[in-house]
Amino acid sequence: MLIPVILSGGVGSRLWPLSREHYPKQLLALVGDKTLLQNTILRLQGLVEPLHPLMVCNESHRFLVAEQLRTIEICANNILLEPIGRNTAPAVAVAALQAIQQYPDALLLVLPADHLINATERFCETLKQAIPLAEANYLVTFGIVPDCPETGYGYIKAAQQIAQTAGFTVEKFVEKPNLAIAQDYVASGEYYWNSGMFLFKAKRYLEELEKFAPAIFTACQQALTHAVQDKDFLRLDAEYFRECPSDSIDYAVMEHTESAAILPLDAGWSDVGAWSALWAVSSHDAQGNVLLGDVIAENVQNSYLRAEHRLLAAIGLDNHIVIETADAVLVAHKDHVQDVKKIVTHLKASARQEADLHRKVHRPWGTYENIDVESRFQVKRIMVKPGSSLSLQMHHHRSEHWIVVKGTAKVTCGEETFLLTENQSTYIPLGVKHRLENTGKIPLEIVEIQSGAYLGEDDIVRFEDIYGR
Repeated sequence: MLIPVILSGGVGSRLWPLSREHYPKQLLALVGDKTLLQNTILRLQGLVEPLHPLMVCNESHRFLVAEQLRTIEICANNILLEPIGRNTAPAVAVAALQAIQQYPDALLLVLPADHLINATERFCETLKQAIPLAEANYLVTFGIVPDCPETGYGYIKAAQQIAQTAGFTVEKFVEKPNLAIAQDYVASGEYYWNSGMFLFKAKRYLEELEKFAPAIFTACQQALTHAVQDKDFLRLDAEYFRECPSDSIDYAVMEHTESAAILPLDAGWSDVGAWSALWAVSSHDAQGNVLLGDVIAENVQNSYLRAEHRLLAAIGLDNHIVIETADAVLVAHKDHVQDVKKIVTHLKASARQEADLHRKVHRPWGTYENIDVESRFQVKRIMVKPGSSLSLQMHHHRSEHWIVVKGTAKVTCGEETFLLTENQSTYIPLGVKHRLENTGKIPLEIVEIQSGAYLGEDDIVRFEDIYGR
């Protein structure tokens, strides 16, 4: 049984301001109309039947991941929720432990959710070639055939070819090299980029993990044993999982095992690790530009300009990245896009919400968007999906005024329940239990005016919530 394990725990900070901690790059449609996560799953159609992946994601992304699966009509075998990020070795460990409960001889195809693959058929053919190696107890990693001396990737050196296969044993894993060393690696033909994709028996991976990283194995075993099923989600036990060491598959297992194998992969792969990488895989105009959104460019070459909300005008740029969002603008030379992560670090150190959230914030019931914020009031635009409901809640420090601009709202305020239609409004006093529901068939849109001494999102006391928050 071949089971895809999709790792969706990253934050993609180098693609800020589009990718943010609570809405990371794998959930974005960066190339085409499908997100990276959706394409990671859909490219397996025809290879894996039935296509029921095991998802591993951050607890805060659970509803976003579930909604993206629902949109492409994919039913996950399970969605495992990490209470805290612990890198890839523990993530795959809990997936392996979960898989063997139902399929003791399961093969796991481990794929990060945020990669691009242009040649899907070639990709699937290479995966098929890896299956006999995995069945022969090899831990197979896929090495990307390099087309340039890239210094942003780790490398894997292949050793002897494995008889009657296209795979090789692994001589060593190498950290990101400098340019001169990378040039030597590419020229030798013996080195491949480390893709972070794997295929192996779940049982075999766990055997090697227990041997080389027993603390990870034990913590993950306990976290899964004490996990709690919550509808479509399996919540790993937070206490045990926090005790788990944080480590990658490479460091924890692949660099130590004698069963590592590498299979070359040449399928138009990119990890979209920076804006320059996204420029490289996108379609260019005659000037070498990628222009997305409402953009006017004069005397601009070899640049990536993306406008999400307003007109973006650029003059005289060469090899630049300009990204406009509702609350932040990034301007960077392509040679310095790896430093975008430093901006995110600065934002976090300053407790700026732009590191974590967009102005439009997604919730399981819909979205809210901050329109205006002052010291004692703020205005939000709220959209509630048909059939959805906010929690029954109250606030200690703010009152709210709701104005319906589209659809019909079912409102609970204290002991009263009533309907509001377009252009009608109501007032929610401080300290009163209330709930907003959309019982209609079209999205409900309201304008909410909050006023009070403190307007933070943590001033919410929930009494009932269909989403288990």
